[in-house]
Parts: sequence; C-alpha cells; structure tokens
Amino acid sequence: SGHSTSIRFSHRGDLLASGRHDGIVVIFDIETNGVARKLRGHTRQVQSLSWSTNDRYLLSAGQDWKCVLWDLKDGSRVRTVRFEAAIFIAELHPKNHMMFVAALFEDQPVLVDMSSEIPVKHSLPSAPLRSQTERENATEKQNAQDAKQTTTVTVFTPSGDNIIAGTNKGWLNIIDTASHELRHSTRITNNIIVFIRLTPSGRDIVINSSDRIVRTLHLPDFADPKLDFDILHLEVEHKFQDLVQKLSWNHVSFSPTGDYVTASTWMNHHIYVWERGQGSLVKILEGTKEELSAVEWHPFRPKLAAVGVDSGRVWLWSILQPQRWSALAPDFVEVEENVEYIEREDEFDIQPIEEIHKRRLDQEDEEVDVLTIESVKMATEFEAGDFRMPVLLDIEASDSEDEIVAIGAGQFRRKSPGTGREWMNDEDGVSGDESRRPANGTSAVQSGAKRRRAG
Repeated sequence: SGHSTSIRFSHRGDLLASGRHDGIVVIFDIETNGVARKLRGHTRQVQSLSWSTNDRYLLSAGQDWKCVLWDLKDGSRVRTVRFEAAIFIAELHPKNHMMFVAALFEDQPVLVDMSSEIPVKHSLPSAPLRSQTERENATEKQNAQDAKQTTTVTVFTPSGDNIIAGTNKGWLNIIDTASHELRHSTRITNNIIVFIRLTPSGRDIVINSSDRIVRTLHLPDFADPKLDFDILHLEVEHKFQDLVQKLSWNHVSFSPTGDYVTASTWMNHHIYVWERGQGSLVKILEGTKEELSAVEWHPFRPKLAAVGVDSGRVWLWSILQPQRWSALAPDFVEVEENVEYIEREDEFDIQPIEEIHKRRLDQEDEEVDVLTIESVKMATEFEAGDFRMPVLLDIEASDSEDEIVAIGAGQFRRKSPGTGREWMNDEDGVSGDESRRPANGTSAVQSGAKRRRAG
C-alpha cells in the first residue's frame, strides 16, 4: 500500500503501522497482511511512529514539521503539534499517551504535554553534563562546542521517568522527565549518534552511530532509589561492525528478548543479525534486491520486517513452518522414513450408509469453541490493555492503489470501478478522510489544475 518509509509493530504484535512517502499512515493486520486502517493527516513523508502501551493511540511524526496523535478506535486525530524545525524522531511516553519527546533538526529536543487543547512544549538540554573541575578548566572553544550540540535521537525508559538522548557529538545524555534536568552524560563516540533502541526491560541499549559501529551497553536499574548518577559509569558491552566491507548501518533493533541485535546496511540489501552472548555474527538475511532502511522485530514471534528504500515495500522474514499432514485427519501418523505396514482384516471394509450417517450426526453434536481467544505470552514487562482496533469493512481502495496515476505535482487520478470516469485525490487537504472529486482527466493533464465539479 504505497511507498513505505517507516514501520513499527504494535505491542500486542497483531498490527504493523507503516508511514508512507505521501504522508498517509497505513495500519496492516499481521494475520491477513491486509490494510486495516488508513490515517490521513500529514502532507509530507512520515519520519517515525510510536505506539501507546495499550495500542490504542499512535503518534506519527512527519517531514511537514508536525506530530499527530491518532485514536485508532475511530481513526480520529486527538492532537496535532506543529514545530519550527524538522523532526528526527518522536516517542510516546510509556505511561501517559498525552506526552511525548521529540528530537528536532538543529534545535533543542522538546518534551510535549498534550493534556490541554494547546500543547505545552518544554525544551530539554543537549549540552553534556560536566563535573565542577571540567567546567572550571573548560576553554572557550569547548564551551562554544557544547552550546552548539544538538540532540539527534530521544527515547523514554520503560518507566517513563527518564529520557535517553543521543547528540551529534557522540554524547549519551540521561534526562529526568519530571524536572527536565540532565542527570548523567557519557561520551560513547566522537561521531553522530543516529539511532537508539532499548530492550523491553530497559536494561540494555543499542546505539547506531555514523562511525559504522553498532554498540550495545548495559544500563542500571533507574528505578533503584540507591542509584547515584554522579558515580554512574556506562561501558560498551559489544561493538558490531563489518571489518571487511566497512559497511554503514541504516537502522538497528533488538530481538524481543534482547539476545540478538539486527541492523540494515547502507547501500546494501542485507540484514545482519548478531548474538550478544559471544558478540558474533550468526545470520545474514537475504532475498531483497534493494537497500533496506527501517528494520523491526515482532514483539514475540520469530518475524522481522524491513522497508525497501527504492520500492517502499515492507519485507517480512519469518521461520517457515513445515507442513503437518497429521492436521488433515486425526488418524494420520507422520513417520520419518518408510515403514512396513500390515493392514487389519476389517480396515478397508465398506461401511453401511446408516453407520456412516450415524457417525456424522454424532460429530455434529460436539460443541466447538470458536469464541475463546488464547492469550499470547508477551515479551514485554508491561501488558497491553484490552483495546482492540475495530475491523473496518469498507477500507477505501485498500488493494487497488496500483491504479493511481500521477498527473502533476501533488495530483493523482484513479479510474473508478465500472465506469470510464476518473477520480482525482485532493492531496492539499489534511482531513482525516480523503476527499475525492470527479474531474475530467484529459483537461487536468493539459491545464495542470484541479477542476471542481458538482458530483
């Protein structure tokens, strides 16, 4: 469905949100791979996506300098927050869906409270926290460099009490969510920190930086009251890199348990998977012929999704289950190799019709439970709520988007089924539902203007 640029699995794992190049957010159903909902509110490419803990709300950040909070119960926009700069990434608070943190381009990161109709923005620090001795001995050049530092990525800890931020100078900052003050700073690298992702427990972190090295670190328990940030020392656990081809990494992610780290490669169509026990490369996922950008693990299944840069397709890797012929009939038995079978004397006797009919009636009397839904064990420490997104039976053009033809800047047309009339989509509007107006396709091509007519 369109050209995807970013993806994110829901916490329950039954939905996959995909942000498209044209600003539309598409929700896919994992079981059917079909489109479950479309959200229209951005006019530019969707940069990042973030789910609330109960999977009811979705935050999307676009290159049109605004963030939109969606309510998936009815697909409505709860809040729209506009910024004065481009947005790198926006992440929802794990306990409060009306609060999020965003990293902005060449600006200070912001913590946004959307509780009221007018969102309140709190600016967060980017300059690293230095000791008293370092501040006294600091040169003017160092102070000027600290002042120029900007945050490139922000993420909440699972409790939401702290924000972990990476800067363009390689610093990892820990910021208190309530007081907006810097608690701790550690320099991880001399290059830009591109991306950060935590394990569901919040005790491990993977960092992707522009020096072509993926690093993992152990984090302390931030909820421990005895934790002293002044003596806190973070050490790099593993460094993952390609020493032969010197590959750069587009995007990194943890497996649900945190035992594996995966990364998509720049100008390459492979996905690398390392295990953290020995720090060794265990798998290279192949199959695509294009470069991959965002890569995400399913919350608990052995499934991995990635976005193709050129085509915008969402690629899925998973373990192929072998065919179980015993599921076809209860008396089927699977054997590893051929065995000599001796049939019983009455095994293939023709049964009377009355006997067969009686067996069928007996089977019809058995009650089959089709309503009970077995709960799936979640890998996360927090359990998703009882909310389930309603099923929509009238998704407009969910499977026929290949018929859309671009006829000009921001103008598209599509033939309506059963008639020769063509339709054009008004891409300038940012309403929740796409407004559609019939138009003369030929004159639209010639004039390059959208002509409105009464339907």
